[in-house]
Amino acid sequence: MAALSRHHPHSLGAYPRRGGRGAKHQELRRVIAHGPAQPHAPVASLVPAAAAELAPLDPLTLDDADRPPGVFDIPLQPLAWSAPFQWLAAGWKDFVQAPMLGLFYGACFVAMGWLLMIVFQHAPAYTLALSAGFLLVGPMLCLGLYQASQSLDQGHTPRLGASLLAWRTRGGQMAVFGGVLLILEMLWGRSAMIVFALSFDAMPDFQGSLLKLVDPENAPFIIAYLSVGAVFAGLIYAISVISIPMMLDRQVDAVTAGLTSLRLVTSQPGVMLLWGALITALVCLAMVPGFFGLLLVGPLLGHASWHAYKAAVGGPT
Repeated sequence: MAALSRHHPHSLGAYPRRGGRGAKHQELRRVIAHGPAQPHAPVASLVPAAAAELAPLDPLTLDDADRPPGVFDIPLQPLAWSAPFQWLAAGWKDFVQAPMLGLFYGACFVAMGWLLMIVFQHAPAYTLALSAGFLLVGPMLCLGLYQASQSLDQGHTPRLGASLLAWRTRGGQMAVFGGVLLILEMLWGRSAMIVFALSFDAMPDFQGSLLKLVDPENAPFIIAYLSVGAVFAGLIYAISVISIPMMLDRQVDAVTAGLTSLRLVTSQPGVMLLWGALITALVCLAMVPGFFGLLLVGPLLGHASWHAYKAAVGGPT
């Protein structure tokens, strides 16, 4: 046997014994040949690594630990009728603490308004569709303001660079939600064009004034457009009123955030309709003096929307 071990390449003794690995092989060969040294000790105890790999796993326990929160796992807080006014007050406080950052985003909103006027002067039919698109992407543009309010809540100083890159923290889910908004914007814009085409036999002459659009003779057009717009605006508002700040603050996907926002609106419609009415009224008033009111109203509503989310859902889980 000794000669066989020295000369036969497949004998057990021919394998090198290097450190702990050779010792483990010796122990395994001894157990196979003679059984464990302790009769009542399980063989698995001699190979703890293998025993750990062979140990049964509880899939239910793993799923509960790793599964992200579902739509109905996120509790919603009851909101008082005074809550929207408290959000505006908190939003103004955030704006005062970071005025230059807020004015930057406000200037972006003013520039959007001027762009609308340029489009109106050259292609009036596209004005309503483009304005609908701006209303849809508004929540995405406010992402930087949400990040600034989040920084203030955490005791940090808001930075413009960080706010501009806030989407990177949840880029994939933000892209999914932005895609949904884009699809709805295209549908709304197309619907506006259809209403426009069915309401006028030819391109009307507004003589450079939007007031011509609301002439009593155009009442059927106004009713049709407002009806179609109300459907799209209501849907967009319902799924986005807290969804984007929620994705910024929590590890949730776009579907969960959108459905949680919808839950909030449907479970507390009175307060959320009041909040929507305040947003609409403030934006309309800000647009009257050449859109310059958006310098203040834009960042105010952005900051306030963050506090609406915090009041309705609370902190991260």
